[in-house]
Amino acid sequence: MQIITYIFVLILFFIHTSANGIIDNTPAQYAIYYIYMIKVSIKPHWEIGDANAAALDTTELLALLMAIEQTGSIAKAAMQVHHSYRHAWGLLRSSELAFGHSLITSDRGRGTTLTPFADKLLWADRMISARLSPTLDSLASELEIELGKTAEGKSKTVRLNASHGFAVAALLNQFNKIGLPVEVRYRHSTDAMAALSRQECDLAGFHVPLGEFEKPAIASYAKWLNKRSDCLIHLAVRSQGLFVAPGNPKQIHDLSDLQRSDLRFVNREAGSGTRMLLELMLAGRSISHQKINGFENTEFTHSAVAAFIASGMADVGFGVQTASQRFGLDFIPLVRERYFFALPSASLNDPLLRSVVDILQSSTLREVVNQLAGYDATDTGKIQSLQEAFG
Repeated sequence: MQIITYIFVLILFFIHTSANGIIDNTPAQYAIYYIYMIKVSIKPHWEIGDANAAALDTTELLALLMAIEQTGSIAKAAMQVHHSYRHAWGLLRSSELAFGHSLITSDRGRGTTLTPFADKLLWADRMISARLSPTLDSLASELEIELGKTAEGKSKTVRLNASHGFAVAALLNQFNKIGLPVEVRYRHSTDAMAALSRQECDLAGFHVPLGEFEKPAIASYAKWLNKRSDCLIHLAVRSQGLFVAPGNPKQIHDLSDLQRSDLRFVNREAGSGTRMLLELMLAGRSISHQKINGFENTEFTHSAVAAFIASGMADVGFGVQTASQRFGLDFIPLVRERYFFALPSASLNDPLLRSVVDILQSSTLREVVNQLAGYDATDTGKIQSLQEAFG
């Protein structure tokens, strides 16, 4: 049966308010920020079917398949997603009839496993999420701000512009836990720095490689930084390198291999810090991007690059180690880089920005960042001048 997928975004608002708006054990000086806090969550939703039948809502099925993948048992999976065994079994069978493909296989010694078709469904869901999450998260933040404008006692927000990354996500999670009002806009490092220079945001995230490419990288940001009035807050050191299939079947070892005609490459978008870093590294080795098959095939996030390779639609990509690990890929480390937030030094006197600094310097955030594959939080929260950071 020919499968036609219909992918669309179903906007779901989950608005949470507390009777008093104050989180337990929250410092008193933060309390004004937590009154009438509104949180908006927007998740991608998709359906699948053919031209002659009603499309199947994948939400319930995908949750069940993911639980089976994790537990190796239909019964345990059903309990995990709060369904009866009978309902779970019926959902699997009706879905198999609709797709014309089996979804599970059972083996007495191995338990229940997913078929390649079911694996592909889970991959599709992860790919959709990886591609859409930055856009949806930014939209959710904008909606929170607009809805919050009508709430009595609403304070101003921290305006954060940054690329969509794992340490940034960990930081935002800490903000959410204490109800710190943040307006997030996911954008490339160059766009974030330009926005800071126009005073459109309070914090701008960007990353700079350690070693031979540090000077040319920081030079690309120099026009937006003021060495007399701006400062930097260190977020993390992270590893960037090549994503390859498990076991590295294509025997890819370094950047020079990207010129091979048998390899398909997937890139990050122009303007992203990772794309800029890759281009610097290629130029340093006199490798022309015109010799790289797929150089113009781009994805917006590290996770989307990893998902593309995990699907078999590309052989190699370039990005952070965490994304590679989460999609079960092998990783070839090539460079370490520092991720900073830039901000005006004077803003450190603002109580709201001071609360941001307190979170960045907390042991809790440091522990979370250290748990991310390829990340080092030794200097997380460290405040430096441009001279101290780059000499």
